[in-house]
Amino acid sequence: MSLIRRAAAMLALGLAFGAGQGASAQTAGAGAAPPAPAPAPVDYADKANWVCWPGATPNACDIDLSTTVVGADGSMTAEPFKADPGAPIDCFYVYPTVSIDPGVLANLAVERAELQVVKQQFARFGASCRLYAPVYRQFTLTALVARMSGKPLPTPAGALTTPYDDVKRSWDYYMAHANGGRGVVLIGHSQGSGVLTQLIKNEIDGKPAQRQLVSAILMGTNLPVAAGSDLGEFKSVPLCHAPRQLGCVIAYASFRETSPPPPDSLFGRPRTPMPGMISACVNPANLAGGAGALHSYFPSGAESIAPGAQQPAPWVAGKTVSTPFVSTPGLLTARCVSTPEFNYLSVRVNADPS
Repeated sequence: MSLIRRAAAMLALGLAFGAGQGASAQTAGAGAAPPAPAPAPVDYADKANWVCWPGATPNACDIDLSTTVVGADGSMTAEPFKADPGAPIDCFYVYPTVSIDPGVLANLAVERAELQVVKQQFARFGASCRLYAPVYRQFTLTALVARMSGKPLPTPAGALTTPYDDVKRSWDYYMAHANGGRGVVLIGHSQGSGVLTQLIKNEIDGKPAQRQLVSAILMGTNLPVAAGSDLGEFKSVPLCHAPRQLGCVIAYASFRETSPPPPDSLFGRPRTPMPGMISACVNPANLAGGAGALHSYFPSGAESIAPGAQQPAPWVAGKTVSTPFVSTPGLLTARCVSTPEFNYLSVRVNADPS
């Protein structure tokens, strides 16, 4: 596992900034810089502190999502996209670890990393719901790589709780000023899933807001559940099993079928040994269980959540894709796999190597 991937994995699991980590980072090395002051609360009434907010200008979710559907035979079909401004429910998104800002915590600017991840992971939900995505001061990839390199950065006072505090503050503002009693889908990935797990535990599970939870989609995370049960970390928010089920959770960590979790994997099992507990795996392509075909969308060019993406080979030899996205029916299928060590979503690529 590469340094940057392992660093991101540690962050997503909450291992990189454990108890006492702030003090050790602040005092590491002779002449270490004094700790920075605690971050001030974010004003989420200011729509500049939202990546996506309906009607705001700019709104990173108001973008071109038109797609070229590429068939296995090389055929190409246009698929336009239209958001539904009258959607009956909302979606609230917390993005994954994307910031390469220089400090331990990201700033509040909506930069290329936030724009790209919202474009690839969240904006398409606009076909079914109104979209809300706060900016939050997440732990950065910069700080994680520095720590794993043995040169941790000085940690600001209060940094350990800042990502959650920001998202909680944004959630409170959204609920008070925009929700209006509507149903809401929570969507997160990696660090975002970890923050939303805390939010569900603290503010939704067994509380009045649970009545408004349509579902929670927690990707790239280890949600502990009791083996053979739908509950564990959450006491009254179960795993999903059917498309029409409400108030449930879709959670998984995915691996390519040809690259299953290695022995030292930080995903596919609870972050700390928990007798009788496993990591949840709900297949988004088949909530009832078993294999299912994934409805995939890929950037058509070199756009990527990760920096340094390379220009890919043409999707169809001799043809040009002019839309920002490509969809590939039949290319990917997924199923949950359980082993004595891991419980994870296995993604199969059904491509002809020739």
